[in-house]
Amino acid sequence: MYRRTIGFATLLITLSAIAAGPALATAGSLGRGDLQAVRAAVAMYNTYRNARAAGYSAADEPCVSSPAGTMGYHAVNQQLAGSGSNDPLRPPILLYAPRDGGGLKLVGVEYWHIAIANTGSGAAPWFGPTPPPLGFLTPTPSLFGQPFNDPMPGHNPQMPWHFDLHAWVMAQNPAGVFAIFNPAISC
Repeated sequence: MYRRTIGFATLLITLSAIAAGPALATAGSLGRGDLQAVRAAVAMYNTYRNARAAGYSAADEPCVSSPAGTMGYHAVNQQLAGSGSNDPLRPPILLYAPRDGGGLKLVGVEYWHIAIANTGSGAAPWFGPTPPPLGFLTPTPSLFGQPFNDPMPGHNPQMPWHFDLHAWVMAQNPAGVFAIFNPAISC
């Protein structure tokens, strides 16, 4: 009986690992040194007031959530977002969630890259209602060895199609460090 129980438990663990493998691989991980470096770099933005003083402002959207979880409120540094560069220690977007008792707490960061397409008259940000055409120029960026999410349309008419990569550096995310939504936080 003991051997059968151990064998069954081993089988369950093996099957669980096989089933979870693809999900864990897509969620990615952030090395301990990278995680600590990003946390240290953004710790000064632990309050939204500090982020505003450093040039971040609220995106024109509510707290973003879905059945998969929450992104939170986006605080965008327009200069960094428009630069085309993603310095891991200077993320262009900070993610905030409501704090118990009021206020906002920093939960993550978002790296952002404008999708550039060949429009026939040169390369330009893509604002079309559909994905960029076959002449799409921008390769998928990556950071921390993790590719950004596929290009998506802007969230408002002034925002071009873009790639993004969320990193939950200040809040645990059971879906993974690089998952788009965090089911452990809420609006």
